[in-house]
Amino acid sequence: MKYIRILLFFAFVSNAQIQKEQLNLMPWPQNINLTTGTFALSKKFKVNITGNPNPRIFIGATNFLRRLDGRTGLFLEQSFLTKVNESPEAELQINCVRNGKIEINEDESYKLTITSNKITINATSDLGALHGLETLLQLLQNNSTSYYFPTVEITDSPRFTWRGLMIDGARHFQPVDVIKRNLDAMASMKMNVFHWHLADDQGWRIEMKKHPKLTELASDGSYYTQEEIRNIVKYADERGILVIPEIDVPGHASAFLTAYPEVGSKVSDGKVTYEVQRNSGIFNATLDPSNPKTYQLLSEIFDAVCPLFPGAYFHIGGDENNGKEWNANPKIQEFKKKYNLANNHDLQTYFNMQLIPMLKKHNKRLMGWEEIMTENMSKDAIIHAWRGTNEGLSSGGSLIKAAKSGFKTVLSNGYYIDLMLGVEKHYLNDPIPKNSILTPEEKTRILGGEAAMWSELVTPLNIDSRIWPRTAAIAERLWSNEDVTDLNSLHKRLKMISFRLEELGITHLRNKEVILRNISNNQKTAALNDFSNVCEPLKIYTRNGGGKKYRMHSPLTLFADACTADALDVFDFDTAVNNYLENKSQENQILVTNFFKKWITMNSDLIGLSSNAPLVQPLLPLSKSLSDLSQQLLLVIEKKQTANPIILNDLLEQCNSKKNADVELAVYNSLKKLL
Repeated sequence: MKYIRILLFFAFVSNAQIQKEQLNLMPWPQNINLTTGTFALSKKFKVNITGNPNPRIFIGATNFLRRLDGRTGLFLEQSFLTKVNESPEAELQINCVRNGKIEINEDESYKLTITSNKITINATSDLGALHGLETLLQLLQNNSTSYYFPTVEITDSPRFTWRGLMIDGARHFQPVDVIKRNLDAMASMKMNVFHWHLADDQGWRIEMKKHPKLTELASDGSYYTQEEIRNIVKYADERGILVIPEIDVPGHASAFLTAYPEVGSKVSDGKVTYEVQRNSGIFNATLDPSNPKTYQLLSEIFDAVCPLFPGAYFHIGGDENNGKEWNANPKIQEFKKKYNLANNHDLQTYFNMQLIPMLKKHNKRLMGWEEIMTENMSKDAIIHAWRGTNEGLSSGGSLIKAAKSGFKTVLSNGYYIDLMLGVEKHYLNDPIPKNSILTPEEKTRILGGEAAMWSELVTPLNIDSRIWPRTAAIAERLWSNEDVTDLNSLHKRLKMISFRLEELGITHLRNKEVILRNISNNQKTAALNDFSNVCEPLKIYTRNGGGKKYRMHSPLTLFADACTADALDVFDFDTAVNNYLENKSQENQILVTNFFKKWITMNSDLIGLSSNAPLVQPLLPLSKSLSDLSQQLLLVIEKKQTANPIILNDLLEQCNSKKNADVELAVYNSLKKLL
């Protein structure tokens, strides 16, 4: 009995000594005051709601209970919350002053207080209360026998009001379940805007009851019914998320014009036709801004689509119009002269300005990609900044220009997660760069940012692995204080966040194994998994150069689709290398050489797998290069042998090859340090 008491005492002490650095909170709150006590969980734990909230808080609190019960296995006795003040004795008290509105600049703040016998969440709106519940779930701790919360006081609110994720459902259609599970993940990271890209060259994805040709001819049978859209908007609302639709015009219109070629700009001797595109890229298909029928058709489309989305914003795209069809059309050139439109930018501004009253009719504000920003564009438009160094421009330059020009603006440059860049690139990309010179008024025009998930190379099988967990880091950049930038802390917390996203149905971890089983022909996947932990897909669209290699029906079940932008072993290997170079102790040496031994064994196993798995064959050259270099480095480090530097450098450069399996060795730079 004496020893049991001692063990219980030590368990209590360890619980009481939690430090901030041990918490896996994301986004990191504005203010945290940890104290030394704990709140012990039991199956009697209940939730009570007071105040005047929106009914979404009852759904949110019930979901909180189910997730908490799923983690702890306590068989919590409370079932569903349905009304205010139904359990006044509950240990968790949530007070919401008023009904939260799903709009920008709503109060999303909350205060979470945990004492040894009571938890309270106070919020102006139920939206803040929902955020408080997510933070509370992230605070859950355990010892060997029980679960508890540390005693703490947190006051929290977002730095930016616009914290979004764009999902492209046009290139590759993303079914309802994909959208819903990502909405759940967004809510867990306190994101509040879902931008839904619904029409592009590769498909029209909205049911149009009065214009059925759009789905009959331009969707390949994959589209969202109006009822499904309403259901998703309601689902998002219940999670505190605003849904913004995008119909991209006047360019990116191949699918649109497949159904209605008569409003296109193409000139032809015979009947004008267009077709849905099967490749990625920029195409010529563009609406005709000189044709009154164009505006009549768009007005009818907006009349049908706008009521499906109660939010105050509508994204009209407006990007990447190459102007080739306009330049070749004599009628459009005459139209430009008639209205004194000096160039295609002026012509597109004319077009955009015709859309504003169509949208205002439905209380919608026009939003578009940065190409809509011209001198004569209405300052009521919201500019979505997306171009940067990849497009030959300064990083964030368009955002700053928009703010200085009087536009409200949202940043996506630096948050294009389909580029497959490492998480640090996104995390350290601040919507307000430190070197920017902006007045306080200009800063208020920067609403926040959006992660952009373009779907040229994603299907429902692999899309989650491209969005998560990196988007959690973007969510933190948009919520937390600008000085929250510790990369070691980020990597530590992301590991737990990544794991917890699974309870919301996110498939980024489990579907990797599905793809690897396919590649291995249902053999053991351990070696493939090890290799995927040091390989990353080719970056910045080089995997699909010019949009020509992969078509919309090409397989996305290959090794590059199992790999992710932040290969799991890369950060740990780099840390081990840095520690070894700083201090060549036996302990640090072993940490490095263990990787080499694993990679040598891995290569041998991959060769064995390949005898009955053709999809493994493309991996072997890169795996062999890594194994060969590892063997040489083992001789140098363990055996203290002198290696030929020419051979070492040749092997190193073979490890830098980007010719095999559409992947690159992400440990190359760390290996280079050792040479």
